[in-house]
Amino acid sequence: MQQPKNKKLLWQLPFLVLLIVGTVLIIRQQRNMPYQKSADKVFGTFYHAVYQCDSDMTYSINAELAKVDASLSPFNPQSIITAVNQNQDVQLNDMFLDVYKLAMNISKETDGAFDITVAPLVNAWGFGFKNGIEPSKQQVDSLMQIIGYQKVTLEKGKISKTDDRIMLDCSAIAKGYGTDVVAKLLRSKGVNNFMIEIGGEIVTSGLNPDQKPWRVGISKPEDDVQGAGQEVQSIVAITDKAMATSGNYRNFYYKGGKKYAHTIDPKTGYPVQHSILSATVFANTCAVADAYATSFMVMGVEKAKQVLAQHPELMAYLIYSDQDGKNAVWYSPSLKNKIQQ
Repeated sequence: MQQPKNKKLLWQLPFLVLLIVGTVLIIRQQRNMPYQKSADKVFGTFYHAVYQCDSDMTYSINAELAKVDASLSPFNPQSIITAVNQNQDVQLNDMFLDVYKLAMNISKETDGAFDITVAPLVNAWGFGFKNGIEPSKQQVDSLMQIIGYQKVTLEKGKISKTDDRIMLDCSAIAKGYGTDVVAKLLRSKGVNNFMIEIGGEIVTSGLNPDQKPWRVGISKPEDDVQGAGQEVQSIVAITDKAMATSGNYRNFYYKGGKKYAHTIDPKTGYPVQHSILSATVFANTCAVADAYATSFMVMGVEKAKQVLAQHPELMAYLIYSDQDGKNAVWYSPSLKNKIQQ
């Protein structure tokens, strides 16, 4: 009975050898496959993509990002979100619905710290309001009537508002979502090693051209109006993760000797009094990371830690101003082994 079994093993041996040789050849081919680079303007900023592929995918990437723009850009007069803001009867597509539903969910999870209706307040205060005129209490109170994610609902495939003046602005999540869209495109084409960045929002997968995890920098907040001398606070080695940073790097104001970032609280209508200067969040998708990074800027360090404790799938790197007005850092314990500088 032993002989047939041995014969069976002998017959299987060539197939085993072929399998091993084939696997080695595939791995070698993958390693020898070049890394492409694509870059272009998008969403008022730039995107950069590095990916291991035997062809240039710039055209396809641009086409996908154009779909995101046509869905979510308030600066595009033909976009779906523009039609919603103008109270037109418009067919909502999957991209708009994906982002809208995610935004509403994170608004609930963060108790309104994230809110896609807050733009009129942000515009009223201005991106650098220390150089302008602060809005009066009357102006703020008036705007607060049209601020609040609870005032917007999705009913039978249509957006319903409690006030026609309410405006939706997905700027704090759209770049992250766009990065996810490009990542999904690359994966659908069998590309496993890539890094995509849109205006600082990043998705990484697999390995970099040196066959190592991707290394990304977290910028140091500086009082540099031009941003010319921006330094790197830390370098993090990550793969198969998304990363987004929110921080008013060049818009600070001082009060009582402490430094504060210019972030507007959707619930009060006024700049937050938290010393947090930037929030970097790591998540499974960049849209989620983008929204939570914005939320943490509103919440401040202590409340951000509480949210992180409830969401172990998230990691964060927070830079804040300490009691002496100097920059200090707190980060999730699970990031410790990934920080290289």
